[in-house]
Amino acid sequence: MLVVTTNDIQGYRVVRHLGMVRGLTVRSRSVVGNLGAAIQIFFGGNISVYTSLAEQARQEAFDLLIQHAQEMGANAVIAMRYDANEIAAAVTEVLAYGSAVIIEPLPASQS
Repeated sequence: MLVVTTNDIQGYRVVRHLGMVRGLTVRSRSVVGNLGAAIQIFFGGNISVYTSLAEQARQEAFDLLIQHAQEMGANAVIAMRYDANEIAAAVTEVLAYGSAVIIEPLPASQS
């Protein structure tokens, strides 16, 4: 499965648009995680507890996006994006979305 942030893929042509696909996850920070982050904030620098949580949330949303695209019969996702919002205190929603498509390689003379 190819996933790109662009609207096309060099060397391929889109032969069918299947529609929007998305992967959504909602994560909260635990009390222990917040305590660990508070200690890191005190000393400054990268807050690795939150960095790890953000990366896990994005990966989960991405994996769900891929699953949704595969269920639709896509072999690629174009115009992929992430969005994140805090929906409550210490609760964050992460959304991965894009357009599910079927692509095929261009003949060598056209790529």
